[in-house]
Formats: sequence, structure tokens, C-alpha cells
Amino acid sequence: MKYLIILEFVLSAMLVQAQTITGTWQLTEEKTCFQSSLGETMNGLNTTETEKELTPMMGESSASSVAKLIRFDNKGKGEEGIFNRGKRKGTAMEAFRYQIKDNELQFLDKKSGIITERYIIDELTYSTLRFHDAKKECEIKVFSKIK
Repeated sequence: MKYLIILEFVLSAMLVQAQTITGTWQLTEEKTCFQSSLGETMNGLNTTETEKELTPMMGESSASSVAKLIRFDNKGKGEEGIFNRGKRKGTAMEAFRYQIKDNELQFLDKKSGIITERYIIDELTYSTLRFHDAKKECEIKVFSKIK
């Protein structure tokens, strides 16, 4: 029985490590520090009537008929861009390089290889990628895998 439990832990650890960032991901949720702090204020008792009225309107500008996609390949390259409804190809697809060290996703300059952006990976499963800016924990991006 003891060996069965140990084997189960080893297999689950291997499955967790087998999760990879490669593939195509669609942005499903994005929170800025302002939205995060406003959410904390709304849960508290110090909420004004104006804040209560404006909160539902804050997310309307980002709720449109476009899909923000990011693709990672297994060679450290990727691209990101926007797909409009009814279009087969994305517009303004921008290529980039990346690397992952421990639980940190680093975007690199294409020519020099210098780190330009750093994100901490909070969750990486088969269907979900969630990370936040290394400098600001309150800026969160959540992606769902589509390919």
C-alpha cells in the first residue's frame, strides 16, 4: 500500500512537469492593478455611490469581438496578435522570443537576447495559463489553450 501511494505521487509529479507552455493560448481575463485595487475597495465598506455606478462600465471597452492570442513553440519563439471576428488570419501578429526559468516566463529581445519583460507563472495546466508581472503582483493575465 505504501509503495502504491509513493508511485501515485511520483506519477502526479511527472504529469505536472509534463505540462508545457507550447501551443496557442487565448486571453480570457486580464486585470490591471487599478481593477484589482478597486475590487478590494468594492468588497470593503468604504465604497462610494459613484464607484458602485462606474464599476460595471469599466470592463466594457475590453469586451469586444476580438480574440487576443499568443503562440509559443518549443524552440523559444512565438507570436502574439489580435483576431477579429470573421477573419481567418490575425492582424498585427508580432514575433518574439521567450525562455522559461523555474516558474518565470521571460520575453527576450529578438536580436540581443536581453530580457525585456518578466512574468511569474502562477498556474500552468493543460488548459489554463495564469501569470502576473514580476514587478506588480496585481497585474494578472489568464489564458485558455485553444490548440
